[in-house]
Amino acid sequence: MSHNAASQNEKRSLERYLEPLACLDSIQSANLGSFEVGGKIYSLPRFGFRGPNSGEPIRVALFAAIHGDEPAGTLACIRFLQKLAAEPALAENFQLEVYPICNPTGFEDNTRHSRRGLDLNREFWKGSVEAEVQLLEQELRVGRFSGIIQLHADDTSNGIYGFVRGHTLTENLLRPALRAAGEILPRNINATIDGFAARDGIIYESYEGVLAAPKAMEPVPFEIILETPHHEEMELQVEALVVGLRTILAEYRRLISFAANI
Repeated sequence: MSHNAASQNEKRSLERYLEPLACLDSIQSANLGSFEVGGKIYSLPRFGFRGPNSGEPIRVALFAAIHGDEPAGTLACIRFLQKLAAEPALAENFQLEVYPICNPTGFEDNTRHSRRGLDLNREFWKGSVEAEVQLLEQELRVGRFSGIIQLHADDTSNGIYGFVRGHTLTENLLRPALRAAGEILPRNINATIDGFAARDGIIYESYEGVLAAPKAMEPVPFEIILETPHHEEMELQVEALVVGLRTILAEYRRLISFAANI
């Protein structure tokens, strides 16, 4: 599959992007809800993978393409699930729920906004009437996730960076992930990134209305947003995101194990 499967004027095929996952028996797939846009019915795809576990798994959610013109995150989700199917131990102690295309109409159209003209990543927890937002909010409510990871691409950045929020250990997960991904793409070390103060490629604030855990959720999950430089080669963006994801899981498993032994 070409990574440049859609120009600005042609529609991407959601089915063609997700096709590599159809043959993976260890991946559970589902479609969330259904809604109509312009006479066509859409749903949100979800893919689940449970690694080898002893006891209750750690539930982590992974979201991509909430902005439809950022396919690197979708491709990274697919690549990561393929790696997990081949090497289940990478997800030991984890139950992963992966949402690779959160804005299907924008993804088809290769546009940041949905076909109704909204930036869906400014609509969360505001009583939005957008079906995609409502479906994802319901997943965030009932999923009881210990961690939430978003994948994005920034066309104003010259390097990879990330946002942290939620659990106090979140920075200790993002920092090594950026270090590992920084072997593939440069890290953005500017003092200001995307209008926010940053330190070592890490931002501690975020926009209002972004996809996030419900307020007052207990226990507090870790929340990470990974951003690749949109202008970089697609394959490098995908590889950097996959490396970052592997590192986050490995570090979280290590930290939880360490805390259990204190």
